[in-house]
Amino acid sequence: MTFKGWQKTSLIEYPGKIATVVFTGGCNFRCPFCYNADLVERPQELADLPAETVIQYLRENRSLYQALVVSGGEPTMNTQIPEFLVEVKKLGLSVGLETNGTNSNMIARLLEKGLLDYIAVDVKAPLDWEAYSRAAGLKEGNEGLLEEVLRTLRLLRNCGEVEVELRCTVVPQIHTSDDILRLAGQLPGHQRFVLQQFIPEKALDEQLRREAPFSADVLRKIHLEIGESFSRCELRGI
Repeated sequence: MTFKGWQKTSLIEYPGKIATVVFTGGCNFRCPFCYNADLVERPQELADLPAETVIQYLRENRSLYQALVVSGGEPTMNTQIPEFLVEVKKLGLSVGLETNGTNSNMIARLLEKGLLDYIAVDVKAPLDWEAYSRAAGLKEGNEGLLEEVLRTLRLLRNCGEVEVELRCTVVPQIHTSDDILRLAGQLPGHQRFVLQQFIPEKALDEQLRREAPFSADVLRKIHLEIGESFSRCELRGI
């Protein structure tokens, strides 16, 4: 298995733990607000980072870290991820996964094998095709990807001791306040939800790079309105 990026130390990617973060290349979404354009559109132009290099580094620096997080791109597209996480677990590290939720079978496999301690799912929009396809950059014929997201969300309602976080980046031209309220109502049984501020200068879509994000006051108002839907509801990036 190879990766296409590595943030050796992060204090924010795994809640409450010092983590190292590896990034896979390639994605089956084209979210216009994505801030990892090279990983999504041009992974072949990025240098390969062998999994063995990451494991060896962690063996030599085990005392520095409490967790490893796999992000992307979309990491569940890589069939070798279970074998890599087995090696990470042997080092005694907690494991986190950041995913768009479009490979419920892989996520179920990782859960069944006890390879995940924390999973964050980026939920792009209200859970209907019109809204989701716009937010995820999907074309007609890809409706099955939304069905996979729905299966993943059902799976994660009851997954034992694994910590689950659902996230939504709130983007002008793509979302309204009502969209986020509707999405919150579509997530019964989920405990933790995070509203994330949009970062225009990093957006994949050039037009969105010129779009101002929602104000902090608008996001705080949305946060207040949906807060009772979740045990933990957070604002991030304001």
